[in-house]
Amino acid sequence: MSSINVAVHGALGKMGQEVLRAVSGAPDMNPVGAADGMAEPGQISLPDGSGSVPISDNITDVLSGVDVVVDFSSADGAMCVIRAAAAYKVNVVVGSTGLSVSDYQEAEELANDHSVGIIIAPNFAMGAVIMIHLAKIASQFFDYADLTEMHHEAKIDAPSGTALAIAMAAVEGKGGEFTNVRAEKELIAGPRGGDFQGVSVHSARMAGLVAHHQLVFGALGQTLTIRHDSMNRESFMPGVTMAIREVVNRSGLTVGLENIMGLA
Repeated sequence: MSSINVAVHGALGKMGQEVLRAVSGAPDMNPVGAADGMAEPGQISLPDGSGSVPISDNITDVLSGVDVVVDFSSADGAMCVIRAAAAYKVNVVVGSTGLSVSDYQEAEELANDHSVGIIIAPNFAMGAVIMIHLAKIASQFFDYADLTEMHHEAKIDAPSGTALAIAMAAVEGKGGEFTNVRAEKELIAGPRGGDFQGVSVHSARMAGLVAHHQLVFGALGQTLTIRHDSMNRESFMPGVTMAIREVVNRSGLTVGLENIMGLA
C-alpha cells in the first residue's frame, strides 16, 4: 500500500487534532475524513494548514475510501467506531481508555468476523510502553511497589489505563502480590491510595500536567524508581503512526503497543 487513507474520530479534541497534524505530515498517509460527536457536518481545516477534509458527527459518513480509522474519544465512542468500521472492512487504531473486558471480547470477535485489523493501546508513548516492559522484568526482585500517575485535569478515568497496565505487568513479573503496608491510623481517608494486588496506586489530576507515571520498587535497604513523562501530546504521535502502518498489515485484535514494538 503506497499511501494510507486515514480518518480520525474525536477530531475536535486535543488528541484528535494532534493525530490529524501527524497524519498530515506523514509522507505515506493521507487524512481523508474526520468525525466527532460534537461536530457540525461539513469541512474541517487540517491543523497544518494544508487543506480540509469532510467532518461529520457520525463516523459512518466518512468511511468511504478509508483504510484506517484512529479513535481518541471515549470507551463508548471507540466501540461505536469499531462496530461501524469493521462492517465497512476498515481497520481501526484505538487510543481511548476505559474499555471493559466485554469490549475487548467484542472487538476481537468483530476483527475476526470481518477480517480487519484492530489495535488498542492504553498508551502510545513508546517510553511508557518500555516502562511497562521494565516493570515486568524488575518486579521479581522486590517486595513493595508504589505507583503514582499524574494527568491533566480533564482526564475522566482514574487510575489511568497505563497505570493499570504497569501494575498488572509488575504483578505478572513477580508472579504474585506485593506486600502492601496500610497505615495503622489514617488521619484522612485513603492516604495509601488504591490497592492493586499489593501495588499502591495514586492518581493526581491538575492543570499543567499531560501524562506522568512513576513506579517505585522497594526491598531491604534499597529502592528502584522507573519514571516516564509525556511533556506534550506530540509524544504519542510516533506510536500512533507506527500503529497505523502496522494495522493495515495484520488482521485480528492486537492489544498494546508492545506487540508491534517487539517487546512482547
